[in-house]
Amino acid sequence: MFRIGELAKHFGVKADTLRFYEKEGLLSPSLRTPAGYRLYSEEDKRRLHFILRCKRVGFTLKEVDELLSLRVSSCKVTCREVKAVADAKITDVEERIRELEQFRDSLRQLSDACCGGLESAEHCSILEALDGKQLTAENNAR
Repeated sequence: MFRIGELAKHFGVKADTLRFYEKEGLLSPSLRTPAGYRLYSEEDKRRLHFILRCKRVGFTLKEVDELLSLRVSSCKVTCREVKAVADAKITDVEERIRELEQFRDSLRQLSDACCGGLESAEHCSILEALDGKQLTAENNAR
């Protein structure tokens, strides 16, 4: 059995992370000592490892919960169901990448329009564009 600090240290996370996962229903200690200390089993350790791996590849806590449910009932679900979760995440990530590329392009446009000189920023094209005082090429096209 592992105490919360031991388990947290093993995985390089804070004990608060384990408490948070417990609060969210993802992890719970197998036992508590008479003094109320949490004790985790080897299975709890494997479960935490699974949670942390899910988080590392980008799954949200809700998605982790769904994957944990699939893991627990793996003999009753198909690989197709598990793959659907991963494929949905891929679609989500691809959409976020497209949004980030749009953000980058907009920021580049703002940066390219600015002289970057040492004069006062009173008429800085970036500040003016963000204030809506300056039409961007995108607005001009409309």
